[in-house]
Amino acid sequence: MDPIEKKAIYTKIIKNLSQTFESNENTGPSEIYKVIITELATIPYYDWTGIYLLDYIEQELNLDYYIGLETDHVKIPVGKGVCGSAVAERTDKIVQDVREEANYLACSVGTRSEIVVLIEDGDKIIGQIDIDSNQVGVFDEVDQEYLRIISQMIIEQVNSLDGGLHR
Repeated sequence: MDPIEKKAIYTKIIKNLSQTFESNENTGPSEIYKVIITELATIPYYDWTGIYLLDYIEQELNLDYYIGLETDHVKIPVGKGVCGSAVAERTDKIVQDVREEANYLACSVGTRSEIVVLIEDGDKIIGQIDIDSNQVGVFDEVDQEYLRIISQMIIEQVNSLDGGLHR
C-alpha cells in the first residue's frame, strides 16, 4: 500500500476515534484500548493488533485487548522479543521480516512483519501498540507516525479519566 493510501486510512481512523471519544463517556482504560484496537484492526494489512501494558514491578508486558489469532504471549519479559526489546531500548520497532529477527517471539506461524509503537506518558512507558502482518515489509515510517499519534490519544483519554490512572 502506498503512503498516500496509508495516510488516508489513518486520517479516517483518527477522525473516527476522535468522534467516538467526544461522544462517549469511557468507563475505564480497557474500554479505551478496545475502541482503539477495534478501529485499527480494520486496516487491511493488520493481521494481529493488540495493546500490551508494562508492569514495572514484574518488568514484563501484559497483554490487554487484542484482535487476531490467539497467542501464548500474554506476558513478555522486558528485553525479550521485539516487544520486550522495544521497552528495554525505549524505542519503537519496525521489523520488515520477522524470520530474519534473532530475538523474535513467534505469535503466529503466518506473521511476516511487525511494528511496535510505545505508549508513553512523558518519560514513562505505559505500554505499546503491537501489530503483526502476514505480509513482508508492509510497515514503514507512515505507520509509525500515525500510530504515535494514536498512542498519544490513548494517554489523553486515559488521563482524562478520574485522576489519570497512569499517573
